[in-house]
Amino acid sequence: MAEPNDDRLYFRQLLSGRDFAIGDQVATQMVNFVYAIGDRQTGECVLVDPAYDPGGLVDAVEADGMTVTGVLATHYHPDHVGGSMMGYDIAGIVGVLERVSCPIHVQRDEVPWVMRTTGVGDEHLVAHDSADIVRIGEIEIQLVHTPGHTPGSQCFLVAGKLVSGDTLFLDGCGRTDLPGSDHAKMIESLNRLAKVDDDVVLYPGHRYSAASSATMGAVKHSNYVFDQLLGT
Repeated sequence: MAEPNDDRLYFRQLLSGRDFAIGDQVATQMVNFVYAIGDRQTGECVLVDPAYDPGGLVDAVEADGMTVTGVLATHYHPDHVGGSMMGYDIAGIVGVLERVSCPIHVQRDEVPWVMRTTGVGDEHLVAHDSADIVRIGEIEIQLVHTPGHTPGSQCFLVAGKLVSGDTLFLDGCGRTDLPGSDHAKMIESLNRLAKVDDDVVLYPGHRYSAASSATMGAVKHSNYVFDQLLGT
């Protein structure tokens, strides 16, 4: 996969309750990360897991001179794509579609789950398989299917960065006691991520640790899942 020049890649990490959805107690408590990835030269970008404040997220990237041309969903949970959770209605991809007409890229196994959770029809969803490439301008984003937390959980590899959703955090990994979860599949997915190069930087779906990102080498050394679950 071709590596873009640093000045061409647009990559922005935004924290719920701090950078967007300010004043939203649920967003602040959940500490979700949303990512914007794009091509500075063409001005196109995608939003990864735009929940809580989709309009504010579109505004944020437009203030950077970027246009949202797609959404990447790591998995179907409402704090990532919108829907009802713990008695709260969370805005998400429906709100993005109200602002811009764009495809929602999901892993094939996740399509029915995303539809049920968000109410978005399949005409808006693009189903993908593992190793598919989504191109944003000249930026290539590789999709990596990592089931376990949900059937169609996926991570995104771009320019030495791994956006991991709720599959892998800097400390720990995603839960496997929720609808659609599978502990054995999670072990397989973590084994797959254990093979990612040490110098790749991990960007998780939540800020469950003091740092917001870390190299895979550091995560493999410090995260208990690589020792207790995988025995590496």
